[in-house]
Amino acid sequence: MNLWKTPFGAMSAVIALSLPAMANDDVIKNTSDPNNWAKQGGDYANTRYSQLDQINTENVGSLKSAWTFSTGVLRGHEGSPLVIGNIMYVHGPFPNPVFALDLDNDQRILWKYEPKQDPSVIPVMCCDTVNRGVAYADGKIFLNQADTTLVALDAKTGKEVWKVVNGDPKKGETGTNAPLVIKDKVIVGISGAEFGIRGHISAYNVADGKLVWRGYSSGPDTEILVDPEKTMSLGTAVGKDSSLKTWNGDQWKIGGGSTWGWFSWDPKLNLLYYGTANPSTWNSVQRAGPDGKPIDQKWTMTIFARNPDTGVATWAYQMTPFDQWDYDGVNEMILVDDLDVKGEKRNVLVHFDRNGLAYTLDRKTGIPLVVEKFDPMVNWTTGVDLDPKSANYGRPAVVAGKSPFTGGQDVNTKGICPAALGTKDEQPASYSPLTGLFYVPTNHVCMDYEPFKVSYTAGQPYVGATLSMFPASDSHGGMGNFIAWDAGKGKIVWSNKEQFSVWSGVLTTAGGIACYGTLEGYFKCDDQKDGKNLYKFKTPSGIIGNVFTYTHKGKQYIGVFSGVGGWAGIGLAAGLTNPTDGLGTVGGYEGLKSFTALGGSLTVWTLP
Repeated sequence: MNLWKTPFGAMSAVIALSLPAMANDDVIKNTSDPNNWAKQGGDYANTRYSQLDQINTENVGSLKSAWTFSTGVLRGHEGSPLVIGNIMYVHGPFPNPVFALDLDNDQRILWKYEPKQDPSVIPVMCCDTVNRGVAYADGKIFLNQADTTLVALDAKTGKEVWKVVNGDPKKGETGTNAPLVIKDKVIVGISGAEFGIRGHISAYNVADGKLVWRGYSSGPDTEILVDPEKTMSLGTAVGKDSSLKTWNGDQWKIGGGSTWGWFSWDPKLNLLYYGTANPSTWNSVQRAGPDGKPIDQKWTMTIFARNPDTGVATWAYQMTPFDQWDYDGVNEMILVDDLDVKGEKRNVLVHFDRNGLAYTLDRKTGIPLVVEKFDPMVNWTTGVDLDPKSANYGRPAVVAGKSPFTGGQDVNTKGICPAALGTKDEQPASYSPLTGLFYVPTNHVCMDYEPFKVSYTAGQPYVGATLSMFPASDSHGGMGNFIAWDAGKGKIVWSNKEQFSVWSGVLTTAGGIACYGTLEGYFKCDDQKDGKNLYKFKTPSGIIGNVFTYTHKGKQYIGVFSGVGGWAGIGLAAGLTNPTDGLGTVGGYEGLKSFTALGGSLTVWTLP
């Protein structure tokens, strides 16, 4: 590993976020060793950057498949394994098996844990039976099961240490996101906004599973854990009843705002960052205020910064007030120090939202510094007003012709870009200090959107819209791009076209490569500088997993799950054929079946 290839200032921008601040010492130790892949995001900053450089731009073209492993499950495989020393921990979608593999002994299965779950949870999992991975700390593996059970397993034996129920599938609440351990707490979210749940994020004791705090996305101040005088939004205190006064009556009780994405943490500021999802129902006409006009529905579609010790929010920034398109705000928050923003070094949070806008925020205050479209086809908005003196400060300007609310109930608003699955969904981007750029998997998809009246019944879909998805009208011939993004300027540096959406998490390394997977199943590694493809390999199934890397006995390996599914691949994963099924994706991705089939395996590569 040659650290001298990385500029010191750039390297310090990454590793500074991993320094202890009363953090969990075990997590710090494991994530600071690049030979491990000890967290789903690689580090607390979610950079997905590795200091390993044995595999690099000069030799990556010589990669060979080293070994494979089948999980035995044929649904969408998101997330990635963890590697701690000589043990790899592999997870799978429902029924959520976890395997411990001995890397010293031909990947022998040391133990397997498969929870007993009621299969009735499957129909209330909105967009496939995915799971985004396990967490490791203090000799325990933490699994967030589909049925919302959070379980701590002994990492040596696989035996249950404790487990606790985080939600109720009978209400439509499910568990899909990866937990995050901060200090002595394990943080976990909830899925189910399409069923009218009330989203929340919760902290449990690592030692015994006791609930420490829970912060809801909507409701009274004491339940969303905000201080009316100290919690800020766009530099101003949120004030009393900041959520309640932006809902029509008690709709906040079934208001969505689920928290199924990725979490990050800044140990210096001691702030936990995450995003909340869409309001329920998708029919915005039913969510209008008493006067029939839009109301914000706070705090859905919001980036929160919370104190992980107490859960109290330091700041909140709502990206898409009164969402009309299902542009969930749950995508990862990437934390970078000393990023050049318009000629000034800033400590930032960078977020690529489903709504097609890339946000560069000051992560201490939540003030937006740069907000730009990361797909030029985005047409629902003309942009965000960044003038602090403006009455619309921080808000996107909505194009009336692309507004389902303006069109009205039972009216099909056509050609909205991006589609509900966003310019990017949960598949995480990566930041490389080698270039100062972000490497982003994207969708190039638009939609027609027709809202209709729907009534709420606990545990039943609460959507209220019919969607049809398709490639952008002047598309390059594909449904995705892999791009390099300058977050300081808000510009695409280079873009590679893909036939289908890029639905895989990206890995960047000190070797100068950026690696990702495609929906039809290609594993690819490109040069970070110019996007030139240096290696590709067709895996057994479409890739929606996240690329990771580690070393074993001095040799670097790179791996990724293949197993098509997720929202984009739900037609294949669940055998759906109606074009408007899968919340509109089945028709849009109908051609995917000609290129891949179901699978559930891990492929690992190394140099010969």
